[in-house]
Amino acid sequence: MKFLLGDPNARVVRSLQPIVGRINALERTFEGLDDATLANTTAKIRARLAAGETLDELLPEAFAAVREAARRTLGQRHFDAQLIGGIILHRGQIAEMRTGEGKTLTATAAVYLNALAGNGVHVVTVNDYLARRDCAWMGQIYAALGMSVGCLNHETAYVYDPGIRNQELGIMESGDADRARDLTGAFKVSYDFLRPVHRREAYSADVTYGTNNEYGFDYLRDNMVARAEDMVQRGHYYAIVDEVDSILIDEARTPLIISAPAEESTSEYQQFAALVRKLDPAKDYTVDEKLRAVALTEEGIAHVESLLGVENVYAHGTGMVHQLEQALRAHALYHRDREYVVKDGEIIIVDEFTGRLMHGRRYSEGLHQAIEAKEGVTIQRESQTLATITFQNYFRLYTKLAGMTGTAATEAEEFSKIYGLEVVNIPTHRPMVRRDGADRIYRTEAAKLQAVAAEVRERHAKGQPVLLGTISIEKNEQLHAALEREGVPHTVLNAKQHEREGEIIAQAGRKGAVTLATNMAGRGVDVILGGNPATREEQDEVKGLGGLHVIGTERHESRRIDNQLRGRSGRQGDPGSTQFFVSLEDDLMRIFGGERLQRIMVRLGVPDDVPIENRIVSKQIEAAQRKVEHHHFDTRKHLLDYDDVLNKHREVIYRRRRDVLTGEDPTTVIADMIERECERLVAAYTPGEHATAWELEELARQAGAIIPLTADVEQHLKSQISNLKSPTGKLSAAESRTQLVTTLVSAARAAIDGLRNRIPDDASFRMIIRSVILRAIDQLWIEHLDAIDHLRHGIGLRGYGQRDPLVEYKREAYRLFTELLALIQRDIVAALCHAAPAMEAQSVFERRGIQLSGAQKEMERGRSVDFSSPHREGEGVGHRTSTPPKRLADVQVMNEPPDGIPKVGRNDPCPCGSGKKYKKCHGA
Repeated sequence: MKFLLGDPNARVVRSLQPIVGRINALERTFEGLDDATLANTTAKIRARLAAGETLDELLPEAFAAVREAARRTLGQRHFDAQLIGGIILHRGQIAEMRTGEGKTLTATAAVYLNALAGNGVHVVTVNDYLARRDCAWMGQIYAALGMSVGCLNHETAYVYDPGIRNQELGIMESGDADRARDLTGAFKVSYDFLRPVHRREAYSADVTYGTNNEYGFDYLRDNMVARAEDMVQRGHYYAIVDEVDSILIDEARTPLIISAPAEESTSEYQQFAALVRKLDPAKDYTVDEKLRAVALTEEGIAHVESLLGVENVYAHGTGMVHQLEQALRAHALYHRDREYVVKDGEIIIVDEFTGRLMHGRRYSEGLHQAIEAKEGVTIQRESQTLATITFQNYFRLYTKLAGMTGTAATEAEEFSKIYGLEVVNIPTHRPMVRRDGADRIYRTEAAKLQAVAAEVRERHAKGQPVLLGTISIEKNEQLHAALEREGVPHTVLNAKQHEREGEIIAQAGRKGAVTLATNMAGRGVDVILGGNPATREEQDEVKGLGGLHVIGTERHESRRIDNQLRGRSGRQGDPGSTQFFVSLEDDLMRIFGGERLQRIMVRLGVPDDVPIENRIVSKQIEAAQRKVEHHHFDTRKHLLDYDDVLNKHREVIYRRRRDVLTGEDPTTVIADMIERECERLVAAYTPGEHATAWELEELARQAGAIIPLTADVEQHLKSQISNLKSPTGKLSAAESRTQLVTTLVSAARAAIDGLRNRIPDDASFRMIIRSVILRAIDQLWIEHLDAIDHLRHGIGLRGYGQRDPLVEYKREAYRLFTELLALIQRDIVAALCHAAPAMEAQSVFERRGIQLSGAQKEMERGRSVDFSSPHREGEGVGHRTSTPPKRLADVQVMNEPPDGIPKVGRNDPCPCGSGKKYKKCHGA
């Protein structure tokens, strides 16, 4: 097809050459500017932008300014390929650039251009270390152009400040720190240039660096605050996602969740953990490693029932079955030092792609507790979700989104379909000369490890640097032991500290270095031949030895991860080589058809220590990888189809919440709510056109639960009802409904006016209204998340009834959402309408031994109640919950009043002065 139509990627790159030519033509002009004039360029370009010029028109000058600033500060000049990459990023596409081509520097041009609009640009990194590193390293470019730079880390934030270290030391010269940064800035954070600040200040900067987790959690927390001034983000204008495949593909299935502890854990976790150990894997259950699923057989169900002493385990409710299933999953599918590690008495999840420990993350739905019971550590409490969003939906909030990575082509379809992002391959600055060897395939794992160790020993003996990649901590330790036996000195990268990780990877190109790491460890840091920094002699010597040799000890499920490991070698035209060692006992081979190859090797009598090197076999492995990738894509697409439903709900709720926080007068919102609620009430109990069929007494009862009806209003309503029931009534159905609505609205407004009269000033009144609205939204939204979660887990059963589960899910979720909106409205109106009578009765109640809730006492003092404080400690994959606060109108009545104070009878007038009986008012 390319032969007939030409390469579309090459056409795109060629079309950008004239723009690059215009940038290059401005280079001499900008070289002639002094530092002050160069810094003033930003103000001049912004003025032109305000006057009506577009960013596309301003691009050549902006890019030329960034190139000159980088040359003066970093000593690095943007290559033409990097300028092309910057243009692609500005256009909202993905720039695929080979390892070592300078993606970090490439991004600065597009970041600067889009930051001119003044709306803030977010640069997204994969870990806190890279966010700090890039802020301190690239920050000098933006500072030279008069722009501010911020950085987000977990629980901390910084801004780039070149003078902070000097102020601390009382000196004026920062040359030493600056020179050190130029040498080590690529792999070491220069803290001398970072000043700690409040998170909001970091977001207020022109450019903000941070991780995907921090941006996502800040978004969720912003939609949980009680005051507008506590929000930190200022919108979602433009984001560049570094290592875009890692964030938007690998982590797409992991939602961000803020949660809080729920009910206490029970001993049932230990009971089921002990029970599943007694099951026979050969006959009691089956494991599907492709689908990551485990299921009890008929024989297994009978065995479980005999162990539990029950006749039918499914007759004891879903709770027991759920815990049994989770215990079985923990036992059969989750393995220590692969999916998780045990550290300091805790279960810590291991990132399957990077091998890094994911502190603070927890599996949801009781799985984490099941693993804790399996390993015999303290079982932490279960939890409930307070707020959640997927990365897929968070990054679709941005007006413009772009990304960069070394490996995106294999996932181009997903980027296009899910995010609307096109992938453009950027040509390398220098031709790549790396040699990629065919896979060496061994019969057994032991033979493979022995061969790897022998290969490393041989290359180390001649001084060639070697980088070994493993897919898990468990494999890492096995290979470490094999190298120890061979007597090969090596550095083990355990991926526990990102900064140490960067330094180790940066030195992996030194002569004789042997570095053992997980496949993705140190991503974002270049391996420079001869070390970093290195002399020309050291570089030439290592190049003469063949450059960096990368060994992959197992094929990953994704070709992209394998390509990332290969990409460690051969940066910017350097020599290098790669080789994958595979055994038929590896997970990928075992799960996806290795048995057939195993039989062939046995039939041919191939010894364990003799490998097969065959391109056909390698292609079969890649075909298996493509199947896995397609399966994962389908899974992510399926999850997104379901999450899009909840995302629409979230957008509505968060928009309403922000309107309440940022709006000047929430009383207008309440006025509208009162009318809608009264109309809803009347419509619910007055169906049809004949008043004789209306449920008017029930309407009065339900209205009284929401709106406090005084004796006069109650009498008026009874009179209306009597007239409507009369066969001689002359009003039409519509007129009758309008009359009822008017009566209820008047009663509600009178109740709100009563509340207003007890509040000292308008500001306090508005604050109370905001608090009540936010509390109702937050509390009911949490319940809605729980309801949607239950719906989602059970909706698959609709498929057995020949119904499309997704269609059914959308229909049921819509019903739940309309109920949510109605409940929010009802709770807000009821809380505000009942607040004044409750406050009116407070002094009488306290004298009679009746205690008001804390929320009511806050209302009496005219202060707002914070019902929606975020729980930072609950962030992660798992769920945690907080006990919902009491309803605003709740009262607690003591069994007996203090001596000397008469007891209020149920039929006595209520002390609040409403004129109603106590049993129908505050004694209800």
